[in-house]
Amino acid sequence: MILASNDDGIHSEGLVRLVRALGELDTVTVVAPDRERLAVSHALTLTRPLRVDKVREGWFAVDGTPTDCVHLALNGLLDERPWLVVSGMNKGANLGEDVTYSGTVSAAMEAVLLGVPAVAFSQSGRGRFDYESLAAFAPALLRGLRQLPLPPDTLLNVNAPETAAAGYVVTRQGKRRYGAAIIEKTDPRGRKYYWVGGDELGFHNEAGTDFAAIDAGLISVTPLHLDLTNYETTETMKAVPVAWP
Repeated sequence: MILASNDDGIHSEGLVRLVRALGELDTVTVVAPDRERLAVSHALTLTRPLRVDKVREGWFAVDGTPTDCVHLALNGLLDERPWLVVSGMNKGANLGEDVTYSGTVSAAMEAVLLGVPAVAFSQSGRGRFDYESLAAFAPALLRGLRQLPLPPDTLLNVNAPETAAAGYVVTRQGKRRYGAAIIEKTDPRGRKYYWVGGDELGFHNEAGTDFAAIDAGLISVTPLHLDLTNYETTETMKAVPVAWP
């Protein structure tokens, strides 16, 4: 059995298309947010109870975050433990530092933390999203992972270009070029309010990155590791003079 979730909500087209595409591989059970939970990162709801509604057979809506959905599914809701968790297909890419904000990627991270391999799928675009390439690629990738499973503490972050993909490539995480992504406006009562993320951000054009793959019209497959330790700096830190206690 495969568990599917997302951050666009249980009724999103991308989730429906992903479940349909993976149905040829195995039974897919959906546990997803009851509404859009964009950019909630790895938030886990600890201050109130969670409610679950059965939308139809094998589909469950949760009034929480993507992380809540996977945590709840793996630790209590499902009778059977899945061999894989998939998240997506997200409306919009999750490239570079996006993974630190993404609810889509965080759902996959929660699965890996709980010992289940996971893949996050995201579709580039704005307004209109063409899921054809990603829907065709997803089952092919998962067939390969059944033959050669991922190592522990690792997830795959998969992104597809806006147009039909010319192929796929394994990449590393790239870097965004950040700008003034804040929009300031004034409401009818004269009070200022702000929209975050209003600008289309650029990226550092470096070969081998997820950004470079998307720019070249390729599907990007980026292995992500949950160990955030900067091992190069550990020895440097041991040499830092700290007069304490």
